[in-house]
Amino acid sequence: MPDAGSDVTGAPGRESFGSRLGAAMAARGPLCVGIDPHPALLKSWGLDDDAAGLRRFSLTVLEAVGSLAAAVKPQVALYERHGSAGMAVLEEVLAAARDEAVLTIADAKRGDIGSTMAAYADAWLRDGSLLAADSVTLSPYLGFESLRPALDLAAEYGRGVFVLALTSNPEGASVQHIGGGDSVARRITEAAAAENRRYGGSLGSVGLVVGATVGSALTDLRLDLQAVRGPILAPGLGAQGATAADLRRTFGPAYPQVLGTSSRDILAAGPGLQGLRDAALRTLDGFGKARPPGASVH
Repeated sequence: MPDAGSDVTGAPGRESFGSRLGAAMAARGPLCVGIDPHPALLKSWGLDDDAAGLRRFSLTVLEAVGSLAAAVKPQVALYERHGSAGMAVLEEVLAAARDEAVLTIADAKRGDIGSTMAAYADAWLRDGSLLAADSVTLSPYLGFESLRPALDLAAEYGRGVFVLALTSNPEGASVQHIGGGDSVARRITEAAAAENRRYGGSLGSVGLVVGATVGSALTDLRLDLQAVRGPILAPGLGAQGATAADLRRTFGPAYPQVLGTSSRDILAAGPGLQGLRDAALRTLDGFGKARPPGASVH
């Protein structure tokens, strides 16, 4: 792991998100569990597709995996589809995670310009906001610098961001691969590396989203993720086909920075707490992470 020692930025006495995440990955392993209340999953759990079902699902996942995962990642769109009642559930989930010292990544993929971007940053990263998460995913396709309000507010409040860089969906290549050796993805990667210089010796707080199933694209586009010195959020572990061994091969020298994300593969093991925990533990086994005392798969 990158050095997970104390790293303070912004307000006096505030430890950076990267430092906190690095410590959590070192202690628990590089697993992020997505909290994705898809209608089909709610149905398979015997829950209604409404705010009450959403709440039961989300808090159950948090209770089951909160002590095992380095972070949890609520998928914001699946709360938004329930309107204000769904967003109220998301606020409750984020508050419960804070109370239990579980790091959160709000998967909102926000991106805009000027005062609108500043408002998004205020919603997801400011102390006192009901939606404040430890970190948020951002879309840089209005220009990386358009994210400046979020980058600076995250640093000020000891929070983090994950910027979309190289996704594994087929449509992503039509934008992210443009430029070949000087691709859009490479420019985003280099911009994130520059931002992380403010974080000293520990893991930086400006992470990237890079799909676990991108295959040879990192080499083809000459992306140096190790030089980013920030966390790499890698969705696609489990149900989408990637294994921990695949992550080692794909990310190479940057593998110690990788936070592998599994959602459906673990969530399908619910609704029982032990089933969810066992699924998370099996995923951690793939990383070679020693289990906490008393943990076992039934």
